[in-house]
Amino acid sequence: MIQASLINIGDELLIGQVVNTNAVWIGQQLTERGIPLRQVHLIPDEEKAIRKTLQRALDESDVVLITGGLGPTKDDITKKVLADFFNTELIFSQQVYEHYSRLSERFGRNVDEEIKRWQSMMPTSAELLQNAMGVAPGMWFEREGKIVVSMPGVPVEMKYIMQRAVLPRLQERHGGGLIVYRVIRTAITGEPEVAARLADFEKNLAANMKLAYLPHLGGVRLRLTARSSEREASHEKALQEQLDKAVSEITTRLGSMVYATEDVELSEVVGRLLRERGLHIATAESCTGGYLAHLITAVPGASNYYLGSVISYANSVKQEVLGVSKTTIQQHGAVSEACVKEMVRGMSKLLKSDWALATSGIAGPGGGTPDKPVGTIWVAVGHAKQQEAHLLQLGKDRKSNIAYTSFFALEMLRRKILAI
Repeated sequence: MIQASLINIGDELLIGQVVNTNAVWIGQQLTERGIPLRQVHLIPDEEKAIRKTLQRALDESDVVLITGGLGPTKDDITKKVLADFFNTELIFSQQVYEHYSRLSERFGRNVDEEIKRWQSMMPTSAELLQNAMGVAPGMWFEREGKIVVSMPGVPVEMKYIMQRAVLPRLQERHGGGLIVYRVIRTAITGEPEVAARLADFEKNLAANMKLAYLPHLGGVRLRLTARSSEREASHEKALQEQLDKAVSEITTRLGSMVYATEDVELSEVVGRLLRERGLHIATAESCTGGYLAHLITAVPGASNYYLGSVISYANSVKQEVLGVSKTTIQQHGAVSEACVKEMVRGMSKLLKSDWALATSGIAGPGGGTPDKPVGTIWVAVGHAKQQEAHLLQLGKDRKSNIAYTSFFALEMLRRKILAI
């Protein structure tokens, strides 16, 4: 089975100016074709770093994919370094020059002639891969049975070259084995708790399988992978059956922690439940400031079950719009079990929803008191006749508190619906 390495070049990636989405996408595409991505290197636009990393990757892999450093400016040096590395020269490509000229004309850009000619200089030993989404073509090098492919770092350009030229050729030439995986998502659990329940399961896991724990906000994302050195349909069927059996055992052990046996967000799962059962919901938010509504409406088709929200940040809005009593605010405060229950009751009556969610708390980083420190948040779910509330004691990071509270509210709703 061949193995691949990925080199992402760009100072903008190292300083966090741009998120490295290329690595995620490439890893997924290679995995689907049975080609393991063994390592990812993130390096600056520096000749020494590029040469050193490329040599290391070639020593450890059969295929090296490179993204970035192919622009027309002086800080993009990948093309020149690759030409030197493969002991070849740069020559003018009329094909690239004409393509660049057509693009410039189409977008009404007056590009300097010197820049166009430099961008059209290509390594002699490279096979050029068409890039209809941009200027710089991909470059395919081969040496001693190993492959190096250099592509632009712009995601849409890289994906075009990968999908039309690189991935089909790699699969045709090297085949690769089979790598299939399943994702199991859990909510309101930590990695230690999940791992403890799966300890015996992991001890008896088949040699061709691997279980990875990937913590995410509010839970754990489990990835169960099965491998085979063959690609025949019979082998794929056997792997899928093996995964089905393992996933069934995991979900039995984890019980209600599991909200999905596919890689989907909790908001989508809750949306499916609401749609299937013909239910409608509304939200009354204080400390989350609309983030809960955002999660719900980010799912396509949310209009089928989501009625609306009241961002009752001020106590006056809680009282005048949602009907929270003045006595409740005076005796218990806005951050209280009594308040969020009244918010749920008021929201349900206001929009005539089957279910309502409410949040109220101190998201931080300031505003806490000895009795109610930062991170004290109440969440409630219910309807006009019955409400259930839960107290969260979180940290001091405002964004994390808002995100976790919204996630927790959705999980409360999911479990309440399933309990009906």
